[in-house]
Amino acid sequence: MKIWYDACTGKHVRYGSAIVKRLNEKGYETIFTLREHPDTIPLAKYLGVKFEVVGKYNPKSYFTRLYESLKRESGFCRMFRETAPHIAISHQSVEQCRVAFGLRIPIISTHDTPHAEAVNRLTLPLIDTLVVSEAIPDSHLRGYPIKRVIKFKGVDEVAWIKDFKPKQKFDYEHPFVVIRQLETKATYAEGREDITLKVAKKLSKYYKVIFLSRYKRTPIKGLIVPEEFVDSASLAAEADVVISVGGTISREAALQGTPSIVIPALGRAAVNEYLSKKGFPIFTVEPTNLVESVRSMIGKKFDTKALLSELENPVDLIEKLVKLFEENHVKE
Repeated sequence: MKIWYDACTGKHVRYGSAIVKRLNEKGYETIFTLREHPDTIPLAKYLGVKFEVVGKYNPKSYFTRLYESLKRESGFCRMFRETAPHIAISHQSVEQCRVAFGLRIPIISTHDTPHAEAVNRLTLPLIDTLVVSEAIPDSHLRGYPIKRVIKFKGVDEVAWIKDFKPKQKFDYEHPFVVIRQLETKATYAEGREDITLKVAKKLSKYYKVIFLSRYKRTPIKGLIVPEEFVDSASLAAEADVVISVGGTISREAALQGTPSIVIPALGRAAVNEYLSKKGFPIFTVEPTNLVESVRSMIGKKFDTKALLSELENPVDLIEKLVKLFEENHVKE
């Protein structure tokens, strides 16, 4: 049986790598596609993923977004013109959902961003089975005609952090703070100030700041901007404090015991509040209180192994769904 995974961002690559690795171990044939994006190809190569590039990310304008998306869909149609995969899996890939729906390929998807309205409207109504953290509110999910929702006890990042061992080493002197830039070109961030850059410059007066840029890795006075690929999960494990607007790196850090500060520029994410309530070191802090909060967290690391062991790995659930589909639909 052939399974297709499509990745659009770095998080998708990390998630897809964990899923595809598991399915390959179970004897399934997989196809891993991704689009050209600042975070996708370098990470896929680092993880040793066998992939095929289809299309690219171009957020220059509404036209370029739509045009590149349509080109990706066309590329997938050509790829599967003769033989289509049995199941499509992604973290809400717009192009995969549209093509899989059109080709009548069952869709399994993960999801953890209620604030990403555009992507949600384009994908959730087409998905056959949605796998989500129990943190995601039912009130949000009821807003879309989703066929089937299955919840798990945990967050997406457990899929690759549960057995994670940092491989990339860094020679930054401690203490150092890692700040992940706001995804300013994402539709949900349009018109918003880049608060992460502002905060990074402010904190650089007191600490060494590693600024993980989303798009351009050009030097910024007072900050360390890595020019080459950085394994964010490994960096988060080594950092003294990680700061972001609440995306993937915030949970990668907290799950590994590194104090994680979330600036609520996009509101309070349900998955972050969920981890906080379970005892993981993830804290929502307003920009005006950041310097004091960082100072209080420097030098502290938390033992989260016991807490992490209690969370479910969503890859286990996805594997079961694939096996169930195989038993019910794929004939020998």
